[in-house]
Amino acid sequence: MNFLKKIYRIFRFVMKVNWIKTVYFNLKAFRFSVAKKLPVLIYGRVKITDISGKIIINAPIKTGMIGFGQKFEKMTKAKGNAEINIRGTIVFRGYAHIGKDCFLFVGKDAYCELGNMTGLGSDVKIICTERIVLGDWARIGYESQVVDTNSHHMMDAGTGEKFPMSAPIHIGNYNSVSNRVSIMSKTVTPDYCVVASNAVLSKDYSNLGNEILLGGIPAKLIRKNFSRDWEGEKLSIEKLLIVCR
Repeated sequence: MNFLKKIYRIFRFVMKVNWIKTVYFNLKAFRFSVAKKLPVLIYGRVKITDISGKIIINAPIKTGMIGFGQKFEKMTKAKGNAEINIRGTIVFRGYAHIGKDCFLFVGKDAYCELGNMTGLGSDVKIICTERIVLGDWARIGYESQVVDTNSHHMMDAGTGEKFPMSAPIHIGNYNSVSNRVSIMSKTVTPDYCVVASNAVLSKDYSNLGNEILLGGIPAKLIRKNFSRDWEGEKLSIEKLLIVCR
C-alpha cells in the first residue's frame, strides 16, 4: 500500500511539471553541468518572455530547488498568466518557491536577490529596475507587489525638481508579509518582521528593531514583540515545498 501511494505521488508530481519549459529554461540559464540537474522546475502555464540576463544559484545545486508556478496555497486553480522576464541579474541563495500567476521582472542592469526559502504567493509581482533583496525565509503573501520604481518621472510642480524614479528595497530575514501588501521603493525592513494585509511600505523601518508588526497606509509600527512562529512551522513548510532533497 505504501508503495502504491509513493507511485501515485510521483505520478502527480510528474504531471504537474511543464517539462518542455523546464528543460528549456535550465539549458538557457545555466551551463550544462548545472542544467542537467534541473534546479528550476516550471509548473503549469508560465510565459518565459526573456531570460537573457544572469541567473545565478549561490547554493549547492539540487533538483527542483526553485519552482515557478508552484502550487502551495489553498487556492489550487491558476489563471495561467505567470510571466518571467529577466534581463538583469537574479541571484538565488538557496531554495525559492514562486507561486502560480506570479510576474517576475528584472530589468537590464538591475539586481534581484532571493534568500533561501523565499516564497511568493499567487499573483505576486516583483518589478526590479534597480535593486531588490529578499532575505532568507522572506514569505510574501498573495496579490502583493514588490516594486522599486514609480515607472514614471515625478516632480515638484512648484519648483520643477524631479524626484528619483527608483530606489532599492531590502526585506529582512524571516519576514512574513500578508496578502495585498505593496512594498515600494526605499523600503527596508528588519529581521522577524510581520506586515499586515493591505499595508503600504515605502521607507526604512529597520530602526524599530526586530520582531515587530507593521500595518496601515502608510505603514507604521502596530506592535513590538510580535513574530511568526517560524520554528513551529519550518518543518511543515519544508515538507510541503521541497520536492527533492
